Amino acid sequence: MSLAGIYIHIPYCKQKCHYCNFYSFASNNYRELFVDALLNEINLRKNFLGKEKINTVYFGGGTPSLLNIDELNKIIQHLGDVFDLSDETETTLEANPDDLNAEKIHDLKKHTPINRLSIGVQSFFDDDLLYLNRIHNSKHAIDSIENAIKAGFHNMTVDLIYGIPGLTEKKWRENLRIFFDFNIKHLSSYSLTVEPKTALNALINKNKIKNIVEEESIRHFEILQEESDKHAFIHYEISNFAREGHYSKHNSIYWLGGHYSGFGPSAHSFNGKTRQWNVSNMKQYVESDTVDKIVREKETLTIQQQYNEYVMTSLRTSWGCDTLHIKNVFGDSFVKLFEKEAEKHILNNKLLKTESVYKLSKQAKLFADGIASDFFVF
Repeated sequence: MSLAGIYIHIPYCKQKCHYCNFYSFASNNYRELFVDALLNEINLRKNFLGKEKINTVYFGGGTPSLLNIDELNKIIQHLGDVFDLSDETETTLEANPDDLNAEKIHDLKKHTPINRLSIGVQSFFDDDLLYLNRIHNSKHAIDSIENAIKAGFHNMTVDLIYGIPGLTEKKWRENLRIFFDFNIKHLSSYSLTVEPKTALNALINKNKIKNIVEEESIRHFEILQEESDKHAFIHYEISNFAREGHYSKHNSIYWLGGHYSGFGPSAHSFNGKTRQWNVSNMKQYVESDTVDKIVREKETLTIQQQYNEYVMTSLRTSWGCDTLHIKNVFGDSFVKLFEKEAEKHILNNKLLKTESVYKLSKQAKLFADGIASDFFVF
């Protein structure tokens, strides 16, 4: 079955988090023009995925939960008018806890097609949230999850960040305990990283806040794996854990090589052969009236690039990298290159092989990107 999805990028935020390197901003510039510009782009680029059935719609950002109910419905209805949406489309809204009061949650559940929430908790401790410059507090975090459960949102995920300076092992275990006590079926958990051109990078360089300690991040990751195993969560992608049958359908499209269209400033799109991404400029975006003005850059992937992407994404997952797939799609020569490189990683217990499938060992998941890069062909 083919997998295809739509990503909608909403760049607006109440305030910018210190660690964020996505295209987003804490203002309402061009807000009155944005939704109409988004609908215009959908019309202009409706043929990028051909006639593929759309399995998922994902509102990311930024802070998509800042959109009101009418704006969300206007966008989703237009998508339904333009695309062949599946009857079982997974429609996800990323949301900050401070936006998810009881009234907003009720309206989302009763008056929109949103059927999955991704709640950006990051931590249940106020000092961690202050370090990250999150706008919500620990009470907002607890209340938002309780509100969602009471309203009937049973399909949801929570984001937690580890490796935060000051996050002790005890506090990290408590974060995980609180999460698992809610009986939510999906968890996304990321190591805090210091990206260039972020406030976090600037503050660390000026010695205004503490830097990340790699050994602490590694220990947090090990605890995360241990606790997830205890609660029967499957570590199905490096940063994602879920009970069987509760994987993120949308993100699985990225990891399994499916196709997707991204709408909104800075959004990326991929249709198997071609990748393109939009301008990261709101003024340019809302004033664009042609595809050429919206799409900043476009590239056709070589066979080597397609192979590299398959190896990189598949090794991050519990499904692993299959040499039968490599043979069928890329040819025998790529299989030989892969198997030759894999030998040393098997000897070092970084890769495990079952028939034609290669998977990262539990310990090697810490180094997934580095291991994958060893297989790249240029």
